[in-house]
Amino acid sequence: MNGNEDGESAGHDEREREHIPGSGVARRWLSRRSVLIAGASGLGVAGLAAGTATGALPFSAPLQRALGVASSNPTTQLGTPRVDRVYSAARGREIDLVTMLPTKTPARGLPMSLMLHGLHGNARGAAPSGLLKQLSSDVARKAVPAYGFVAVDGGDNYWHENHPGDNPMAMLLEEVPRWLRERGLGGVDGLPFACTGVSMGGFGALLYAKRRLERRQPLAAVATLAPALITSWAEMSKRNAFHDAAQWTSLDPLSYVDVIKSVPMGIWCGTEDPFITGVRRFIDEAHPAVAHMAHGKHGDAFNRTVVPSVVSFLGKHVPRTA
Repeated sequence: MNGNEDGESAGHDEREREHIPGSGVARRWLSRRSVLIAGASGLGVAGLAAGTATGALPFSAPLQRALGVASSNPTTQLGTPRVDRVYSAARGREIDLVTMLPTKTPARGLPMSLMLHGLHGNARGAAPSGLLKQLSSDVARKAVPAYGFVAVDGGDNYWHENHPGDNPMAMLLEEVPRWLRERGLGGVDGLPFACTGVSMGGFGALLYAKRRLERRQPLAAVATLAPALITSWAEMSKRNAFHDAAQWTSLDPLSYVDVIKSVPMGIWCGTEDPFITGVRRFIDEAHPAVAHMAHGKHGDAFNRTVVPSVVSFLGKHVPRTA
């Protein structure tokens, strides 16, 4: 992992760095894996490009099984990912809108959770490994009510407007509900019932929870994996995501724990994660419903181990009247 990566740790070995979502190394690893999958399935880069143009990823059954999002039986196919290109006025650019649905034909108004990516990440790589497979499996066996995830490209500014005209938080609050409604997802108002975030996305998820409370539209749940809760401005300033210490302090979840702790929360973090100090402080002050700390570094190698717990936690807070 290079010096600009979220959650930098000099102790990460090559295998760990290959699995950190959103890093340049992760993209190279995925590219090699994609080549292998494409060879096995007979689909290549041209097929993926066509999917982007049409809005639907051309995942054949063999390719979906290779990606771990489908069963071998077409009648019980699990996990339906979809990528659309949409224009975000809040961000002033086109972005990827990725929906991850538990079945091929979900019920209209399917409850949705946001899935916020980490630093240098994007919508396509926002979810930890195995999330869609776990969700689909749990929904199929009725271990959790049906729900889905939606991810968007948020940039590297900790999900707030660091540069005029690029406001990812406004995109989440104003545009995502409309995009979901247009796709028959998220209920009548299209509002996500929950927010899930990884690393920088965890910071963003907690900030989003605060914004929803301010709008009197509280979330039903927030799930954060190794949220980037940094305890010093000297360290945060390296990320060039805030104008100054005062702006960071006003947006830092550690500064408004009392405001958001009424929202049901789950937090998962490795004890060797560079953000563990801030996470422990947040847990001590917020007393979240789930506070899981176990051996592990920052990245997908740890995150994928807690996917079952995350899916279960969110499932307990799916709106029953959706």
